[in-house]
Amino acid sequence: MSSKEFPPTVETTKIGRLARLCYDHRRLVLLGWIVAFIVLNVLAAGVKGTFNDKFSGGNSQSQLAQNLLTKNFPARAGDTANAVFRSKAAVTSPDAMAAINQVDQQLARQPHVTGVKGPFDQGDQSQISRIDPHIAYSVIQFDTTTQNLPKADMTKLVTFGKSLNSATLEVELGGQPIEKGQAFSFGSAEGVGVLAAVVILLIAFGSFVAMGVPILTALFSLGAAVALIDLVSHLVTIPTFATELAAMIGIGVGIDYALFIVTRYRQGLHDGSQPEDAVILSLATSGRAVLFAGTTVIISLFGMMLMGLSFVYGLAFSAIIAVVMVMAAALTLLPAVLGFAGQNIDKLRIPLLHHHRGDTRQTLAWRWSRVIQRHPWRSGGAALLVLVVFSLPLFSMRLAFSDSGNDPTTFTTRHAYDLLAQGFGPGTNGPLLVAATLPHGAADQAALDKVVSTLQGDPDAAFVSPPSLNPAGNTAVIVVIPKTAPEAAATQSFVHRVRSTVPQVLAGTGVTAYVGGLTAGGVDASNQLSHRLFLVIGGVVILSFLLLMAVFRSVAVPVKAAVMNLLSIGAAYGVIVAVFQWGWLGSFFGIGKVAPVDPWVPLMLFTILFGLSMDYEVFLLSRIREEWLKSGDNATAVADGLAQTARVITAAAAIMVCVFGSFVLGDLRILKLFGLGLATAVLVDASLVRMVLVPATMELLGKANWWFPKWLDRAVPTLSVEVVVPEPERELAGAGAPR
Repeated sequence: MSSKEFPPTVETTKIGRLARLCYDHRRLVLLGWIVAFIVLNVLAAGVKGTFNDKFSGGNSQSQLAQNLLTKNFPARAGDTANAVFRSKAAVTSPDAMAAINQVDQQLARQPHVTGVKGPFDQGDQSQISRIDPHIAYSVIQFDTTTQNLPKADMTKLVTFGKSLNSATLEVELGGQPIEKGQAFSFGSAEGVGVLAAVVILLIAFGSFVAMGVPILTALFSLGAAVALIDLVSHLVTIPTFATELAAMIGIGVGIDYALFIVTRYRQGLHDGSQPEDAVILSLATSGRAVLFAGTTVIISLFGMMLMGLSFVYGLAFSAIIAVVMVMAAALTLLPAVLGFAGQNIDKLRIPLLHHHRGDTRQTLAWRWSRVIQRHPWRSGGAALLVLVVFSLPLFSMRLAFSDSGNDPTTFTTRHAYDLLAQGFGPGTNGPLLVAATLPHGAADQAALDKVVSTLQGDPDAAFVSPPSLNPAGNTAVIVVIPKTAPEAAATQSFVHRVRSTVPQVLAGTGVTAYVGGLTAGGVDASNQLSHRLFLVIGGVVILSFLLLMAVFRSVAVPVKAAVMNLLSIGAAYGVIVAVFQWGWLGSFFGIGKVAPVDPWVPLMLFTILFGLSMDYEVFLLSRIREEWLKSGDNATAVADGLAQTARVITAAAAIMVCVFGSFVLGDLRILKLFGLGLATAVLVDASLVRMVLVPATMELLGKANWWFPKWLDRAVPTLSVEVVVPEPERELAGAGAPR
């Protein structure tokens, strides 16, 4: 054995010294966390978060169009929204016209509204439905883009819009600025997840006190994280749903990290250690694994910085903040709380649920491992087949931003979307803007007219407006409405075709045009995310391989881990495609209509899941490696390691599955999709991968699991997640939850 393989002792680890410090000064640590929590939340309440769903950026054509309008045509540089009307009488009747004009006048006086173009303001009556004479719409022009519109003002506008409804006129507001003002409610979903975690922890610990410590620690740190995200939203672009996404991840990860440490602490007490020694041991062992696993999640999330899109940075920062805060609480606040709990951690026991640890070789997990090891080819092959079948739908994945047609049916944006689709076609919900520079002023009008006539001849164009010029006459805007919905594949093709056609028409005229608008911006962001997805995946896989190789001093272990992680993530991708894109079990999950997968979802799912899978990988393999270093018997090491970690891994995975799965109960499609993907991957990872594929492949590889060339041993630095535990505590090191 190389001298580099000997792990440090409890006394020599920095994390062990941190545990002693937090235990000895537990009142000061608790006070510091309380003060930080209060200060962060007071600041967040004072400045209020500014969240924006800006899906474009960089040097894309949609961004160039936005830059041109901002510079030369500020009156058209702001985003637009729609006020959609459905009248009992025909909208052209005198009473309906008067009512609609009155609504338009009221909307024009709202903050940040520079004007309202009503259905009766132009001769072609293009904003009056030719399909249904009871439907019309007005275009609300704002003075800036959605990202710069105050959320509070948009929320007031949504409330004001609801007050405009009458017995004879229905008024619905739609568009991205209105999306920003919608009130999302996620408390029920989070509550279901936390309640499920409470039940699982009660079953695992059999004590209300032991159950409460991980829950309270995770929720307290998450509350501070949410406030910090509010503050960071003033510095970077953070989407409106980022806080809920961070909460989903933070609750699951935070409770799991605390579960690992509290489990080890209770083991120490049950084996006769004093509370202080048990705290130090729990941090030096499980806390060390938590630090490694959490750091891996954070590093994986930093891989999203390769995408070059501001809203992706915001998503990554939000998730990183949540993981950092719950990890910091697990390593500082939790030891302090355990110091207060002391020997009372098992108080308020539940009869029949309070178990003590016995011989691990009598457990179901140990016997299960032996069954798998006796039939490694059949069991491993069956598990692999299931994973491949689950993964097959991912090859049909179509990436595009979903539109307001996927909003909850209670939202005014959804009603507006449906009315526009009914009266004018779904493309009205996502107009394109052709922004053009006119170097010769009015002399370029003929070139613009040719663009309009050419686009009107496109079979996928529902409407093309005449050019609208700025006061200086050097910039023009043409509005192009597709026939298909913003999220449709045909609309993506139409955007690319318009971008190809317009330059051809303008060739030789000196006029330069860019195709922008929210729909085009979504297409640009989708293309950029799709092209860089494999770059991020490759970077995260390589980094994870190097980390695991440094930890376990093996070549086969990190290769196997990378392949198995990819399989579990592939299964998650396959499930979300089958449910959300194909509609399988769609009514059961309440997805509404089928739609493509938002392009940032596979990226963020991969980075988070690859990091989370390291929790179980490190927790299980570190115990297996410890047994291997003691016995040199690969089969025994695998069986013993699995038996001693199965209970806590099962509890941790069950908590994550329940927390992530609870978001499927919510209304917002994007969180349903993300929650189902995370829950599926964790379930597959903790069952098929850890309980079947790991023991099967490690049995087949035998001693090759631990092959590590001497030249690599010298070249690769050692990162240990193990410690040498002094007697009589050695027996409990790396053990699973009490039996």
